[in-house]
Amino acid sequence: MKRPNTQAARGIRIAAAHDGEHQLRNRPLSIKYTITKRIIITAFSALISFQATTPWAAGSHGGGLGKTPFIGKAGKASDVTRTVKIVMHDNYYDMEYLAVKRGETIRFVITNAGEFVHEFNIGTKAMHAAHAQEMLRMVEHGALEPDSINYDMMKMDMGDGKTMTHDDPNSVLLEPSKSAEIIWKFPDTAGVQLEFACNLPGHYEAGMVGRVYFPNLVS
Repeated sequence: MKRPNTQAARGIRIAAAHDGEHQLRNRPLSIKYTITKRIIITAFSALISFQATTPWAAGSHGGGLGKTPFIGKAGKASDVTRTVKIVMHDNYYDMEYLAVKRGETIRFVITNAGEFVHEFNIGTKAMHAAHAQEMLRMVEHGALEPDSINYDMMKMDMGDGKTMTHDDPNSVLLEPSKSAEIIWKFPDTAGVQLEFACNLPGHYEAGMVGRVYFPNLVS
């Protein structure tokens, strides 16, 4: 399940496409990393500017991505069948896919080994697209920086009486070097296509997404 070594440089290759691949050629690894970090921060800042001039649909973490029954629900510790450890890097997970059984309850232990804030969020592709707009709103209001979280700002009213506390049970948002756990019960029914993803600006697009699939449904 681990991403091959050749995939570890995926973020560098994607960043190079935006800033000139020639910048990364024939450079020592330390310099490549510095260039890539600068590119990511620049892209993050550009998305903030884009948000300021683009009408996005309103969203709220309180609205509950984690409260949508067809993707599952918060699980009970007594029902956990196994523990899955996932490490987040810049900008990929150390796991590209996750096989689960229908109705299975899993404890996820998530660690952010990168130098930027990252998210682990279980949902559908459409949910991630909607959640990305909420994350942009958090950036616009100063709740999120590339490498830190302003927890006080997350509690403030960001419009229409809504806050961005990011406390849904299907998701965790972590600063660098931090870890957290979530317990999630996957749906009993068939037909839903789930992903785990990071919805901070540009991270999903850079490849920070993995597939959840149900092998017992595959013929």
